[in-house]
Amino acid sequence: MAGLSTVVKNILFVLVGVAVLPSAIAQTDWPKAKPVSLVVAFGPGASTDIVARNLTQRLTDLTGGTFVVENKGGAGGNIATSQVKRAAPDGYTVLVHSVAFAVNPSLYPNAGYDALKDFVPIILGPKTPNIFTANPGVAIKTLPELVEMAKKSPLNYASSGIGTTTHLSMERLKTIAKIDIVHAPYQPATAITAVVAGHTQIATTSMPPAVPMIKAGKLIPLAVTSSKRSPLLPDVPSITEFGYKDFDDYTWFGFFFPAGTPQVIVDKFNTALNQAMETPEITERFAQLGMSSSNNSAADFRKFLQAEVPKWAAVVKSSGAKAE
Repeated sequence: MAGLSTVVKNILFVLVGVAVLPSAIAQTDWPKAKPVSLVVAFGPGASTDIVARNLTQRLTDLTGGTFVVENKGGAGGNIATSQVKRAAPDGYTVLVHSVAFAVNPSLYPNAGYDALKDFVPIILGPKTPNIFTANPGVAIKTLPELVEMAKKSPLNYASSGIGTTTHLSMERLKTIAKIDIVHAPYQPATAITAVVAGHTQIATTSMPPAVPMIKAGKLIPLAVTSSKRSPLLPDVPSITEFGYKDFDDYTWFGFFFPAGTPQVIVDKFNTALNQAMETPEITERFAQLGMSSSNNSAADFRKFLQAEVPKWAAVVKSSGAKAE
């Protein structure tokens, strides 16, 4: 009987090994078994879409796999997030999102996901600071002058919409500086034209559309929202230069797998993405968009998210921001 028991155990061991084998092969074969779907949380032409499309060919060259962009815009990115959350964790469905990934669980009552539990962070992609600007007709030339005037007179500011970093960064400043400036939400394409036309006195905008307006004298730059100056506008101070030490806000882009994706695939894709973003043509393309990237691991990105999610949750709560 003992001999029979041993035989049975050996058969079971072989059967388990055979069952596990296809999964192990699939992991080592990634990403060549089928096309990898890069599910972009916003529509064609959005910054998140541009980031994804700039990387697809380079990723193919580096890995031998096929990468296909699938735009799933809507609900502030939550439609794409929901789709990828439900996808098989096999490495063939990737969420490409922005900083909104960290903001939305606080902004939307029914966002439907936990940013720190339902996904595996792969890599922090390129990022860009926003910039505080003023209409030239307003007697504000520096950030301290903005704060001083806001304490004496009513001001308003334009942003790219409720819950965007252009909105929430100003709300952070308002809380820290103890000032009140009325928010006027616009669409991304119209926020900057609103302040240039004088419909608002101040605007928080992304860097690319602001730079030509600043160089043409149609906007006054006050400060970038990051801890370091931007290469696009090296003469414009960072907000930390005015004493706001913990202020380091970016619009960033990131890549995510569904929870449960094997670590070997996560690490493999992280390596490929780092290599892709370090190529001169990609670095130059991102620089033209006011973005920069740095080599980082999946663990680095997870640590970054663990700080970002509560940071933006606190801003959403203090500002009373709600998704429209």
